[in-house]
Amino acid sequence: MTSQTRTAVTTGDGVRIAYRLDGDEGKPVLLLSNSIGTDLHMWDGQVPALAEHFRLLRYDARGHGASDVPSGPYSLDRLGRDAVELLDALGLQRVHVLGLSLGGIVAQWLAIHVPERVDRLVLSNTAAHLGPANRWDRPIAELLEAPDMQAAADTFLRNWFPAAMLDESNESNESNEGNEVVEGFRRTLLATQREGVAGSWAAIRDSDLRRTAALIASPTLVIAGEHDTVTSAAHGEEVAAAIPGARFTVLPAVHLANVERPAEFLDAVLTFLRERP
Repeated sequence: MTSQTRTAVTTGDGVRIAYRLDGDEGKPVLLLSNSIGTDLHMWDGQVPALAEHFRLLRYDARGHGASDVPSGPYSLDRLGRDAVELLDALGLQRVHVLGLSLGGIVAQWLAIHVPERVDRLVLSNTAAHLGPANRWDRPIAELLEAPDMQAAADTFLRNWFPAAMLDESNESNESNEGNEVVEGFRRTLLATQREGVAGSWAAIRDSDLRRTAALIASPTLVIAGEHDTVTSAAHGEEVAAAIPGARFTVLPAVHLANVERPAEFLDAVLTFLRERP
């Protein structure tokens, strides 16, 4: 497997977007789009298996990781165009897309607005709409007023992982591997600037793809978490019902299904993406 260290492109509005390519150049490209509060390393556990079949393009969304953190609210249109401009800069005309959480919302936008760029589509632990819009105003304001990301990080982790992975004294987790994984995500959250999370929440607040999702023509797999309290299984089912011909599967997971249930997640994704037309 060949790999490339993280580098960056600059978007039309002057924002640096960091990205990384892994895998052989001759393989089809799979674009991975992340959850809020994470960077491209949220996929580290899946890279070896996915790179056996695909050239992986991972990137840090604006406001996250090594990408720039512009102030003010972000829009879904801007987040989607960041991905399009990244593909343009790399000369990639058509790719598979896998997005989780906000990354799944961005993936929906891509399949709706630039369908010629999307081959197969996987939408994991995501939704077409998370309203009402005013539910986001207070969390955004409180986060921007907070002294740091500590409280927000604790909330994110509770929403992302089951108690067994959060409780360091859980006897069923003798190796503590799950806890080490959680601590890695905690470190990423604490290093994330509040403006990036708040700006991304604004994009979620202002987006509603419930009607336009019906325009998605790409073969689509929707994955939901049975115990997800952020984007519920009902949200996933709604997305799948709106997209013509979409498949729907539920994993026994909370929000970061790729981390909590990596084997089942990879099996679902690879089976779908490698399926002959």
